[in-house]
Amino acid sequence: MRDKLLLDAVVTVVDAKHIWQHWDAEEVQEQIAFADVVLLNKTDLVTDGELAELEKRIRAMNAMGKIHRTQNAELAMDALLGVKAFDLNRALEIEPDFLGEHEHEHDVTVTSVAIVESGAIDGNKFSDWIEELLRTQGPNIFRTKGILNIAGKDERFVFQGVHMMFDGRPDRAWKATETPKNELVFIGRNLNETQLREDFHRCLV
Repeated sequence: MRDKLLLDAVVTVVDAKHIWQHWDAEEVQEQIAFADVVLLNKTDLVTDGELAELEKRIRAMNAMGKIHRTQNAELAMDALLGVKAFDLNRALEIEPDFLGEHEHEHDVTVTSVAIVESGAIDGNKFSDWIEELLRTQGPNIFRTKGILNIAGKDERFVFQGVHMMFDGRPDRAWKATETPKNELVFIGRNLNETQLREDFHRCLV
């Protein structure tokens, strides 16, 4: 089965008309937070202002997910299949706006924390920190992804995690047009953004 199947992406459909009735439910928030692709459906039944507010709320919970506005859940198949969100070599080819969301709503327990830092990372310090973080807080960390600039390495280091599972490896070399930097995103419940930033900063050389 492993040779014939792969986990391509997690797709969540959000009912734009009725989601507010269930917004505070843990299952709803977790499904939105865990998604790689979000279909914001029934857009014809709500106003543009309501859609904008809903997208803002979703983005605050999930900085990684790709949001598509749909009616009757109609969407081209190439937006749903072949996404390869669990393929590190493709999913972590971060687009310019991948971590560009700086406005976060903190009125829900599920949030998204994006960290962008210049400089180089001490690989051993990062390994110790992320191992301890996932060991102690893994159940509340739904997803994590990132690209690191490891000191002494010419290649990017890419990683992703699901709860307490973590996978990371060297990637391609930094391009001449790129400025090596570190970009991470955490999605989970009751994340301490200040502590995450402080602890990550201690991993810098």
